[in-house]
Amino acid sequence: MRLSILCSAALIVLAPAAAQAQDRYRERPPVVVSPDLAAPWVRQLQQAPERRVLIERPRVSQGYAVRVAPQAAPMRKRVRRQDVDREPMPQPIEAVSVAGAVRVRPDRGLSPEFLPQMVAYDGGQKPGTIVIDTHSKFLYLVEADGQARRYGVGVGKEGFGWTGTETITNKRQWPTWTPPAEMRAREKRKGRILPVTMEGGPANPLGARALYLGSTLYRIHGTNAPWTIGTNVSSGCIRMRNEDVTDLYERVRIGTKVVVI
Repeated sequence: MRLSILCSAALIVLAPAAAQAQDRYRERPPVVVSPDLAAPWVRQLQQAPERRVLIERPRVSQGYAVRVAPQAAPMRKRVRRQDVDREPMPQPIEAVSVAGAVRVRPDRGLSPEFLPQMVAYDGGQKPGTIVIDTHSKFLYLVEADGQARRYGVGVGKEGFGWTGTETITNKRQWPTWTPPAEMRAREKRKGRILPVTMEGGPANPLGARALYLGSTLYRIHGTNAPWTIGTNVSSGCIRMRNEDVTDLYERVRIGTKVVVI
């Protein structure tokens, strides 16, 4: 009897609690746990997907294909003072003066016969003498044992050629060009305006070196138009490629005899 009364009392006490629990589940659904708890671990053990490699294609800009390459860090070079003060090296360039303006173009090349070479010589001049043959357009530096070092040259055009014997009275590196007044007047009549003076440099018509002949206005000098070597082109001067006149400059001294034939 007492047990029956206790069970009834327990049911009366638990009934409201069960009702409250059911009401709470109605308001908020219970959390459902996946029965396959091993699934996340299995996925980690599976083979990784194949990696896609992006192949870079040339980028097209304004009609031109431009390949973009990674830029390396610039190398830092120590600049020495003697490198800054060093004179410019001879350059095989072409420069054309038009109304005082200069535009530079690439060298057109030169016939192989006008390149420096050793040849036999029996002209009767002593070693160390310079002989210029204006007809064949060759300059010879006479050496011992019947040999001569031959260079191609450009010489005076018709009406400006000359012959004679002079000596080298001065030597200049990258000389300043000061065209005579009569030359400037003559070129002006042709529609070309020459400067009163032009500092030495690769665009200067006198080129890299100049050897002055006696008290005349004639010189053996370089040129900014190397394709004219082997032609009658100058106003009487003997022009050489910058590379060749630089080589000759180092081989001769003031007082050297120059024979023009």
